[in-house]
Amino acid sequence: MLEKIKETISYLYKQTDIQPVVGLVLGTGLGGLVNEIETGAEIRYQDIPNFPVSTVDGHEGKLIFGMLGGKKVVAMKGRFHYYEGWKMDEITYPIRVMKFLGIQFLFLSNASGGVNPDFETGDLMIIEDHINLLPNPLIGKHYPEFGARFPDMNDTYSQELIKKAEAIAEKLNIKIHKGIYTATTGPAFETAAEYKYFRMIGSDAVGMSTVPETIVAHQMGIRCFGISVITDLGVPGKIEFTTHEHVQDVAKNSEKKMTLIIKDLIKALT
Repeated sequence: MLEKIKETISYLYKQTDIQPVVGLVLGTGLGGLVNEIETGAEIRYQDIPNFPVSTVDGHEGKLIFGMLGGKKVVAMKGRFHYYEGWKMDEITYPIRVMKFLGIQFLFLSNASGGVNPDFETGDLMIIEDHINLLPNPLIGKHYPEFGARFPDMNDTYSQELIKKAEAIAEKLNIKIHKGIYTATTGPAFETAAEYKYFRMIGSDAVGMSTVPETIVAHQMGIRCFGISVITDLGVPGKIEFTTHEHVQDVAKNSEKKMTLIIKDLIKALT
């Protein structure tokens, strides 16, 4: 894998001289944040050696380099999912590449279903921890260059960044929750019984992404911040028929609030 990463890095350095400090992974319906980036380079996934290609509607498939909040950033407009058939090392490959490009912070966003009865559709939830029901991306051959074989998973989502984001949301008068995100395989949306189960084991929201990237980033010493847009509810009495199109629409409607928080949070990085 190290040789593949070197090949990818070599190609990217030929496309841009921007050395990012912040990485961004933009989830379903949330790609509009890239419009806030002072773009230096846009590179299609299919043109990047060894990169997977997103197959999901709402995930455009571009790596974007530029400036946001006064910091050099690289953004994934579209991510990869286990349910697409990708292996875990393929899903997390871009995060490994970002680390070797020099990022110190990783911001992840997603659209998720809320199982906390206090949530409403369109709410934002800062991820303070996760429950992983996907295969662990660290299974397999270990490369010391990536970090510890058995990484401690405390403070996986940076408490410092969470506190700053809460203060920013309060200043901007944006309602925000904190909670536990549970990652499942998908692609089917959950049954009522599964929603109930997720709530029983401590979940506040459930989705099909984010956790593999976070685990890999944390192993490599990258400080992570995750945020979910609650696009549908898995709460008894509030469960409605859900489609991917509905998820995209709700995410887009809440994107502006998420963008304001992330921009100010990036500005506050030291």
